[in-house]
Amino acid sequence: MNPQAKLIFISSLLLGTTITISSNHWITAWAGLEINTLAILPLISKSHHPRAVEAATKYFLTQSAASALVLFSSMTNAWHTGQWDITQLTHPTSCLILTAAIAMKLGLVPFHFWFPEVLQGSPLTTGLLLSTIMKLPPITLLFMTSHAVNPTLLTSMAILSTALGGWMGLNQTQIRKILAFSSISHLGWMAIIISYNPKLTLLNFYLYTLMTAAVFLTLISIKASKLSTLMTMWTKIPPLSAMLFLTLLSLAGLPPLTGFLPKWLIIQELTKQSMAPAAIALSMLSLLGLFFYLRLAYCATITLPPHTTNHMKQWHINKPTSTFIAILTTVSITLLPISPLIPTML
Repeated sequence: MNPQAKLIFISSLLLGTTITISSNHWITAWAGLEINTLAILPLISKSHHPRAVEAATKYFLTQSAASALVLFSSMTNAWHTGQWDITQLTHPTSCLILTAAIAMKLGLVPFHFWFPEVLQGSPLTTGLLLSTIMKLPPITLLFMTSHAVNPTLLTSMAILSTALGGWMGLNQTQIRKILAFSSISHLGWMAIIISYNPKLTLLNFYLYTLMTAAVFLTLISIKASKLSTLMTMWTKIPPLSAMLFLTLLSLAGLPPLTGFLPKWLIIQELTKQSMAPAAIALSMLSLLGLFFYLRLAYCATITLPPHTTNHMKQWHINKPTSTFIAILTTVSITLLPISPLIPTML
């Protein structure tokens, strides 16, 4: 892709995100979401492969439908209450439509169907954007309207997302699809707590973004998109392989790594809200996710490929590991000791 064109698309992406997260009016928030959608489409389909074009088409159709629902929800609310302010969403029908629209934007069950397919058809760099920065505007809108959305509906969607994200990721061999189902599972954790403690949702999102960015950047640096390719990684960059192992376990939420922190706080908050059954269900369902993270980690670090493998094996690459990857990986592993500071920040 032309560097100037890429610069324009990335700038538009940042502009759309900034407009949505800083707006108070529904129309400007909607405009930011539209700019985002149009800016990411060329980045998804830049390889001109049929699968990439299919992914771009699916993304366009689902996001257009979700944007139309956001506009419809805000217009319905304005019709009944005379308010265009995002925080003044009070009409029950508008709240229901908005919940569906944001669930479709994020990829929450039952509107998750597009996300794994789109991520599989996109390059790894675009996959990183789709999994992190593209989720920030919808999460912000959900944060601003968290007082109005139906907690029972969100709890049901959250538990289903965690269950389906775990089940569907079990038999995948494509790394991008595994990370897509991982994202759906993590969104379940974020959605369940937003009605009770919205700041915890943001904390979970920030830490999820850090860990996912570390995993994606590692995969980009070793050019791995399938489990079979990942099996030869230990011969290329052994230190990075070991760090990927720890980052994946952190993404799974194992103590004493960073990923355990949001899960711990969310379970604690759910117990305070007398939602112990939901907390137990989420904890049990996260074991499904742990299985496929362990599978990825096993392939990356512990498995020796058979001698008949078609992949070229090479010893240490001279190219040094990116400083940015090193920083992200370190943060993705070592933040648990700051947990006593979290109550003061929330």
